[in-house]
Amino acid sequence: MHKQFICLNGEMLPSGEPSLMHDNRAFCYGDALFETIHANGTHLQFFKDHYSRLAKGMEMLQMEKRNLPDAVMLESLLRKLLNRNHLYKGVRIRLSVFRNTGGYYTPVNNSVSWLAETTPLPADKYQLNEKGYKTGLFKEFSKKADNLANLKTSNSMLYVLAGLHRNRHGWNDCFILNTEGRIAETISSNIFILKEGILYTPSLDEGCVAGIMRKQIIRIAETEGLECRESIINEDDLLTADECFLTNAISGIRWVLAYREKRYFSKTSRMLVSNLNNEQFS
Repeated sequence: MHKQFICLNGEMLPSGEPSLMHDNRAFCYGDALFETIHANGTHLQFFKDHYSRLAKGMEMLQMEKRNLPDAVMLESLLRKLLNRNHLYKGVRIRLSVFRNTGGYYTPVNNSVSWLAETTPLPADKYQLNEKGYKTGLFKEFSKKADNLANLKTSNSMLYVLAGLHRNRHGWNDCFILNTEGRIAETISSNIFILKEGILYTPSLDEGCVAGIMRKQIIRIAETEGLECRESIINEDDLLTADECFLTNAISGIRWVLAYREKRYFSKTSRMLVSNLNNEQFS
């Protein structure tokens, strides 16, 4: 097997050797943003959208952009990393941006560093799950619906606890509530339901992450003449929906078979993932 590398501030380093210090702010305070990007060959899916979301998050968190390469240069460096690691099929890239060391809760400056790492995926394209997901509800903790909720930050304890809850119940995923008791998202995905021929997904005001795949699915659905509404979704909506599926940038679409006693179809999920693959890999 080829020796693997990471990319730290543009420098290729062996992945098995230490590269970050104990006082790194991502480790100490969760003072970091990250993007997970799907790649196939050396093509990065929806990279401009990932970069735009990252830049918006950095601005919100008052991180300086001067140490982050522009979109063209960064994409080139990520492709270089894929080549260095001999990864030419389906790949998950994690790109992390963290405020540089210094200070305690309050940083001494707002300069940043960035780190990219790669993980091979089992499939080259987006592949719909053959067996539908069984899901449940995570009620122990909820997510505050504010602007920070739309970011992908390293403050992930809510999702860690939701993942442990899912495992205890033997589910494939679970729904996370906002502080108003409404459905926001799942552990690592946005949620869509189909009800009476209309596609619904929680609005960003409901506290979900501003998902890259969420954005693409809304676009593709509308191209296919399927009305999509960003709205409020309650548990009752889950129980009366015809279909339910989850989206994220790495998996694409995961269709849900069951929530409690409710069972769902997968026709819309199959149509959307087919269109998504035809668009990206044809």
